[in-house]
Amino acid sequence: MRRLRAFEQVSLDGFFTDAGGDMSWAHKQDPEWNEFAASNAKGGGALLFGRVTYQMMERYWPTPAARESNAAVAEGMNKMPKVVFSRTLDMAAWSNTTLMKSDPAAAVRKMKSEPGPDMVILGSGTIVSQLAQAGLIDEYQIVVNPIVLGKGRTLFETVDKKIGLKRIRTRPFSNGNVVLWYEPVA
Repeated sequence: MRRLRAFEQVSLDGFFTDAGGDMSWAHKQDPEWNEFAASNAKGGGALLFGRVTYQMMERYWPTPAARESNAAVAEGMNKMPKVVFSRTLDMAAWSNTTLMKSDPAAAVRKMKSEPGPDMVILGSGTIVSQLAQAGLIDEYQIVVNPIVLGKGRTLFETVDKKIGLKRIRTRPFSNGNVVLWYEPVA
């Protein structure tokens, strides 16, 4: 069975976007972090996005600026298969992208039962909330950034039940980020 991982960046006070929807505070550039990001991008698999995150990624990763800034991540992002969940998009033009207009939980449940690579959700807080609520996320990789935003959107804002997690790994970075790996507890 295919596994689903969520790779998410949050502020110290638990927001994944600020009050205006901005996530630029989470994009630090330093050699150690870039190496980690490149390693993740080389890991293969399929990327899952909601519309907002997809459009943000689509505007950046296929560009010369992305290749110049971080060639390894750009190459991985552009080559990997991608699925965007949206009821409003008419087409998805970024390379290797499939547009899904169906219910994300039902679609991911079906995708997990089919052969194929593991999947990872990047950003896409609304989709993360829906899939967490449905018990479909096998692993959470939460990057805690050393910043307090005060206001914003929480990653699990629509989850209305407790989801027990156990920490399986931790990695601190010199830029202040800490990555926490969790798995759901049955």
